[in-house]
Amino acid sequence: MKLRITAGKLTLEAELRETPTTRALAEALPFEASALTWGEEVYFTTPVSAKLEGDAKQVVDPGTVCFWTEGDALALPYGRTPISTDERPKLAARCNVLGNIVGDARRLAQIRSGEKIRVEKI
Repeated sequence: MKLRITAGKLTLEAELRETPTTRALAEALPFEASALTWGEEVYFTTPVSAKLEGDAKQVVDPGTVCFWTEGDALALPYGRTPISTDERPKLAARCNVLGNIVGDARRLAQIRSGEKIRVEKI
């Protein structure tokens, strides 16, 4: 499944793999949320609740699309977070890994806390 994530003039695409969380997310689309930032990560709440999946991770590569089950939120890390121990993003907790941002994930740095984000299926 492909998603379009829009914040102001920035539009990103994400390629998601087939998972139970992805299926639940697809059913909830489209939705809007308010962006939050944590180090080099953008995250925002979704209308979805999901359980932690077996392959959940806390340390991921930049551009990984993650679902933070504790906050019912999508987490989009593009670099170091306040708890990173190396150059890779370290999330606040283990998260479900859903897929990847297509192209340069560092474009997420343009999104400011409080900015409206729209998520829809392509």
